[in-house]
Amino acid sequence: MAGHSQPPPEEHLPQGEPSTAKRRTIARDDDTRNRQIRTRHKARQAALQVLYEIDTTQHKPGRVLDERQASAKLDEEGLRFLRWLISGVIENRADLDQLIGRYAPDWPVQQLAVIDRNILRLSIFELLSPDSDAPPKVVINEAVELAKIFGGDSSPRFINGVLGTALAEISPDHG
Repeated sequence: MAGHSQPPPEEHLPQGEPSTAKRRTIARDDDTRNRQIRTRHKARQAALQVLYEIDTTQHKPGRVLDERQASAKLDEEGLRFLRWLISGVIENRADLDQLIGRYAPDWPVQQLAVIDRNILRLSIFELLSPDSDAPPKVVINEAVELAKIFGGDSSPRFINGVLGTALAEISPDHG
């Protein structure tokens, strides 16, 4: 009819406040998610420290991991994530180094700073693993944060560039 406008689509109607129970569930879900993010961040830091020690000493991976687990103060989920990262990188080190060489062709892998090399190993393993549930952008952001904490002045930019190249090749729709 002329002069009468259509009602707005349902998605534009005001949605009242969520119920108290719904707000509690949302808050609890946010708390759980934030705890998981912190746990994984700590586990990635511990994994980097383990890999660094393995790379720079003759210490056995199992011993280094046991010592780091004791000092890392991780919950069971964090310990599982730490062990998964370490075992995945160690088992796939040769393949990971080959990929690093492909994504950073101007930098021989063995000449990279030990920290940078191990950040790249961790991150590329996590990006490629079918068992990983972390979004690629999160993995890259975490790697850059590790580089800021443990690497040299140019490490964050270098890590970001190499992982950006890796992501563009691995998953062109995310690059």
